[in-house]
Amino acid sequence: MNILVTGGAGFIGSNFIRWMKQHAPEHRIINVDALTYAGNLESLRDIPQDASYVFIRADIRDRAKLDEVFSQHDITHVVNFAAESHVDRSIVDPELFLTTNVLGTQALLDTAKLHWKSNPEDKYSREYRAGVKFLQVSTDEVYGALGREGLFSEASPLMPNSPYSAAKASADLVCRSYFETFGLPLNITRCSNNYGPYQFPEKLIPLMIHNCMEEKPLPVYGDGMQIRDWLHVFDHCSAIFAVLIRGEMGEVYNIGGNNERTNLEIIRQIIHSLGASEELIHFVKDRPGHDRRYAIDNSKITTRLGWTPSYTFEQGISETIRWYQDNEEWMEHVLSGAYTEYYARMYAPSFRE
Repeated sequence: MNILVTGGAGFIGSNFIRWMKQHAPEHRIINVDALTYAGNLESLRDIPQDASYVFIRADIRDRAKLDEVFSQHDITHVVNFAAESHVDRSIVDPELFLTTNVLGTQALLDTAKLHWKSNPEDKYSREYRAGVKFLQVSTDEVYGALGREGLFSEASPLMPNSPYSAAKASADLVCRSYFETFGLPLNITRCSNNYGPYQFPEKLIPLMIHNCMEEKPLPVYGDGMQIRDWLHVFDHCSAIFAVLIRGEMGEVYNIGGNNERTNLEIIRQIIHSLGASEELIHFVKDRPGHDRRYAIDNSKITTRLGWTPSYTFEQGISETIRWYQDNEEWMEHVLSGAYTEYYARMYAPSFRE
C-alpha cells in the first residue's frame, strides 16, 4: 500500500506513522502536513526519509498539490488526520475549523475519486481501482454529550455542540455522501479522547503534566467533573490499521478505550505521580458549550474486526508521564511564542478573577 497520511506531523498522525514503521513496515507512507502550530517534525525526527517514508509540506485545501501527490506517489490509501482539533481554539476562530476540516476533507475526497475511479468522466460509474480506501479519522464529540448513563454507538445521532465538533460532523457527512453517491471506498472512525507521547500541550493531560513539572497553576474548567473515555494513542493506531485492512466499506467504527475518568481524577493522579501539590489546582470559568460526558460503545469494532484496546489507563498514564519527564527538550521546542500567547489569552483572564 502507498498510504497518504494527512496531518502526519500532529499528535495522532505522527504516532500512527511510528506505529506503522514498527508493525507494518512493508507499506509506504507519504506524510502531508501543513505544519501549523500543532504540526511538529520534531515528533518524527527518528523516522528517516527513504523509499518507504516521504514528507511533503502541503495544505489539504490545495487541490493542485494533492493532485501532484496522488500522481507522483500512486496513492492507494488515505488516512485523514488533518484537522484543526482543539475545541477552545474553535470557539475563538470557527471559520478556520470549517475551511480546514470540511473543505479540506472534500478536496481530499475529490482528489481520491478522480485518481481511483475507473472512469472519472462517467458520473454513474461506481467502479474503482481494486484495493483503494479512504479512511476519515473523526471523533466521538460529533455525537454531542451524554447523561449519567449510556454509551455512544455508531447509530447515535450527530448532535455536535462546538464549532470543532460541528466541523468534524460535517466532514463525516460529506464522506458518507461520497460513499452513497459515488461509491467511493471509505470508512469513518470515531475515537474517544486520546493521550500518549508527542501530544501538543494545549490538551488536558500534557498541559497538566507540564504545569506540574514547572510548578505552575493547573487551570481546571468548571468543577472538573467532566467525564471522558480515555484511549491510548497506540491503541488508536492499531484500531485504525484494523479498519484500514478489514473494515467493511461504508461503515463507521467507534474506537474507545473503556477508561472513563473525570478531568479532576486525572489531574489528581498526575499531581500525585509527580509529587506536586493539589494547591496548584485553579478552577477557572467553564468554556461555552462544554460537553459533560462522553463514553464509547466499541462493541462493533471488537466483535467484527477483532480489535481490543491493550492499555489500562493506569499503565498508559504512567508511561505517558514518564515520557514527558524524559522528553523535556521536545516540550520546550513545541512551546513557541504563539502557544504562549494563546495560553495567556485562554487562561490568564480566569487567573485574575
